Amino acid sequence: MNQPTPAIVAQSAVRRLPRWSLLLLCLAYVVPGYVGRDPWRMADMEAFGYMRELALGHTSWLAPRMAGLPPESEGLLSYWLGALAMQWMPSWIHTEFAARLPFVAMLVMTLAATWWGVYYLARSPGARPVAFAFGGEAQPTDYARAMADGGLLALVACLGLAQLSHETTSYVTQLGCTALIFFAAAAMPYHGRIATVALLLGLPGLALSGAPTVALLLGLGGTAVAFLSRTWGDEAAPAPQAARAWATGWLAASLLAALLTWWLDQWAWRLVDGSTAKEWQSLARLLLWFSWPAWPLALWTLWVWRRQIATPRRYPHLALPLWFATVPVMASLTTLPADRALLLGLPAIATLAAFALPTLRRSISALIDWFTLLFFSASAIGIWVIWLSLQTGAPAKPASNIARLAPQFVPEFSATSFAIAVAATVAWCVLVAWRTARNRAAIWKSLVLPASGATLGWLLLMTLWLPLLDHARSFEPQIRQVLSALPKNAGCVQTYGLSRAHIAALRYYGDINTQRLSMAGSQRCEWMVAEEATWSDPHSARLQEEWQPVARVVRPTDRKDFLLVLQRRTAAQPAHRP
Repeated sequence: MNQPTPAIVAQSAVRRLPRWSLLLLCLAYVVPGYVGRDPWRMADMEAFGYMRELALGHTSWLAPRMAGLPPESEGLLSYWLGALAMQWMPSWIHTEFAARLPFVAMLVMTLAATWWGVYYLARSPGARPVAFAFGGEAQPTDYARAMADGGLLALVACLGLAQLSHETTSYVTQLGCTALIFFAAAAMPYHGRIATVALLLGLPGLALSGAPTVALLLGLGGTAVAFLSRTWGDEAAPAPQAARAWATGWLAASLLAALLTWWLDQWAWRLVDGSTAKEWQSLARLLLWFSWPAWPLALWTLWVWRRQIATPRRYPHLALPLWFATVPVMASLTTLPADRALLLGLPAIATLAAFALPTLRRSISALIDWFTLLFFSASAIGIWVIWLSLQTGAPAKPASNIARLAPQFVPEFSATSFAIAVAATVAWCVLVAWRTARNRAAIWKSLVLPASGATLGWLLLMTLWLPLLDHARSFEPQIRQVLSALPKNAGCVQTYGLSRAHIAALRYYGDINTQRLSMAGSQRCEWMVAEEATWSDPHSARLQEEWQPVARVVRPTDRKDFLLVLQRRTAAQPAHRP
């Protein structure tokens, strides 16, 4: 017999979150960051560079290269998606935006898959609230819908999701495929065909996005959950035939993903060794803020549902998200980069956070509301004050600090951005007034302010601060100065010591043919762009005799980041010897 669950929920507590408000929140979260900005340093620009090389037909689709260099991040799927979007989109769509469209779809898919995953898990018998003696408990479908709303709000509220989910990198495709696998695991007792399609797309997609080990572990976890399950769908009775069939399907899909990865030679390891051991203090800070505020709620779920966790075969709503959260957390402890690995666990952590909502005390809910209100209101006020200082000069201190940190930045006013920022701020004020007016019974009420506050902060940054962020994080200001020092008929340009992102920016903004100095068979170029620290190394002494510096270009927001423009010396220009 099942143990009673800690969820005690009345029908009045599962009122629907209006669909228009939820869709508007997701729209306000997804669109900013994908529209109107330049590719940023470093991974964003690097990935865009490889997509552009594929779209132009300059490299192989199975082994992408840029100036002879393979990409630093593993996986092929993200480059394929971006390149295909560039080729298929009409010419009037900007190249940068065209490359981002598949990643917009990935983020939307992540949000949708998380909602439906929580919905189906909340419908399972072990997740349902306790039945009341005289009726009035929440109906299963209404309860599942309210829990799914809470899970989606918890995901949007996670602070670490905002920036990384708006990049055009393989980590966004990994996130989308992980969410798709999670949905397949949750929906398999209810919609077998849809779950099968999701599984066959998600597992190989995750493997081809640079995370084959994570894909294999998630697939094996899904196999175990299906094989050991004692509940199936809305029924508490075991279904051995269906469970074994699904376990076999999960195992086959996992092996397919592994074989596909092996065939394309995409197995890669980013394990931390002794020479690059992480600082545990910084790792602890990452774990603390990255999934805030979902992780405290997830821990609360593990505590209040601890008796049910002891028998996971009857409670897949706990076993599945716990496994899907554990694998990325362990990956963040053992691989680099840690934040990208932890990103894959956010849908599962948000799911665990949702199952804390029916058990929260009123005092804890009020604490979450007041902390969120103070934190995000103060953040919004800070963003507005700095923007007003840049536009009007009052108060003077923020503008002077920006002028010192970004001396070449010229503030600009956008009526569209201003109107969107004002509308978002007014909506936040209305929401705060609604939430504090009186106690709301809905179980998702505690996550409305965190999700809305995170969306408000991200939207204000991507509207009011977008020109400043572009100036600080884009390669364009520095590369434009480099191009001004090069003649228009420079032909090929050699590079020395530049990162892949720098090379991608040179090839994109300058539309020039770059050749690495060490490339075999590279043509003789009369011009070179070098990274100053590498150029100043004693090992570059022979090159210094052959090349003469023409210009020294600093990145506007980093006085330690210099690029050198050099010209090949002629016989009449001997090297200067001290």
